Amino acid sequence: MAGLLELRDLTVELPTPGGWVRPVNGVSFALAESETLGIVGESGSGKTMLSLALMGLTPPGARRSGEAWLASRSNDYNDAGHDQRKGATNGAANAPSRRNLLTASSAEMRSVRGGEIGMIFQEPMTALNPVMRVGAQIEEAIRVHRPAAERAAVAKRALESMQRAAIPNAPIRAHQYPHQLSGGLRQRAMIAMALSPGPRLLIADEPTTALDVTVQKQILDVLVELRRELRLGMLFITHDLGVVAQVADRVAVMYAGRVVEEGSTADVLRRPQHPYTQGLLRAAPRLERGRLTPIPGTVPPLDRLPAGCAFGPRCEYHRAECDAAVPELRAASETHRARCILVPRT
Repeated sequence: MAGLLELRDLTVELPTPGGWVRPVNGVSFALAESETLGIVGESGSGKTMLSLALMGLTPPGARRSGEAWLASRSNDYNDAGHDQRKGATNGAANAPSRRNLLTASSAEMRSVRGGEIGMIFQEPMTALNPVMRVGAQIEEAIRVHRPAAERAAVAKRALESMQRAAIPNAPIRAHQYPHQLSGGLRQRAMIAMALSPGPRLLIADEPTTALDVTVQKQILDVLVELRRELRLGMLFITHDLGVVAQVADRVAVMYAGRVVEEGSTADVLRRPQHPYTQGLLRAAPRLERGRLTPIPGTVPPLDRLPAGCAFGPRCEYHRAECDAAVPELRAASETHRARCILVPRT
């Protein structure tokens, strides 16, 4: 599979009264076309800030460093649909190029947001404009990237996007306001809006958190089908390991701004190597009866991180050498790495 996104030592620093803190600290990974990477961790682990850094939406005063290379096509938008993601090519005009999102200009990032990277935010009721009809909001997302498109063509594409997102009675729903839709339909409208300009990368930030289990499963099915149909790369951000098991090809577990474990979904969930990942799995509810074991303590404040391994004070295997330095990512196998001194060196 072709490489779509590559992060190299991505770091985000924020100013605070106590000095600079790093909610994202030296994150590196790669994402292929048509692949889903699940990013997992507790609140405060840096998942959402990572996505905002890729979109150029970090808070005022933030500093970004490292590299974030996105493969793009100069003629990726197609009025007939998403033909580029189905494998069609139009010669040199669609030859893949790469750009570093961290050094892109404001004008370049405006074209990237929506046009090349779509994002589904956590809470659709606050992300959608309450005084605009749903269809108009989706049309607006298209028109930003195709200002010369005819009104009828934009409206047609908006309806097609709603149908792709499995919104029933799309022409009727398009004329309704967000408060007239259920939580599941609002989230589908967000999916339609994110995909309508034709991005190649989709960032889904906790897209099922506020939904009940039945609707959650429906939304996950829609995302999996759209990824397959449109050959999307997807970053799926969640705290729910059960959701990751359903949608992700690979998993990156974050803690205190760093990736502490990365590998295929099967490897990470069946053979976790980092004590933090092991703790998350023990604390996850299961169908069979059994006691849930919470991880003691909380994620440390970013301005008071412990020396060495940030998870050390909460770790049942903590030892003196854990405090000497931040552990490197060690290879547990060819496709599985963990940031722990207990992982044997290969």
